[in-house]
Amino acid sequence: MEVINAIGRRKAAVARVYVSEGKGQITINKKELKEYFTTGTLQYIVTQPLNLLEVADKYDIKVNLDGGGVTGQAEALRLAISRALVKIDAESKSALRTAGFMTRDPREVERKKPGQPKARKRFQFSKR
Repeated sequence: MEVINAIGRRKAAVARVYVSEGKGQITINKKELKEYFTTGTLQYIVTQPLNLLEVADKYDIKVNLDGGGVTGQAEALRLAISRALVKIDAESKSALRTAGFMTRDPREVERKKPGQPKARKRFQFSKR
């Protein structure tokens, strides 16, 4: 099997994934998964598609992660892994879609407008 690559995005985070056959190693920016994502919740988010298809120990995954915060990075990585798994086996797409791992979350940060302190918040109105 050759190396399969995929991309996942969430907010400002971009995850580029390279999947090859192996023993289940996940390397993110030259660090181990547990070293990069220290909380169990984020580790769980990343490994969700692998655990769903029961292929967690079949593939080695090398990741370049850039931008955003830790949660956005974890969810971008989950999307990228899901897309790579579909490239490997197209029949797994329906299972991943029903779990919600194939949908790119479109929510982005709204820009700050001039004359306002934040995107939606207004300065206090004074009648007099």
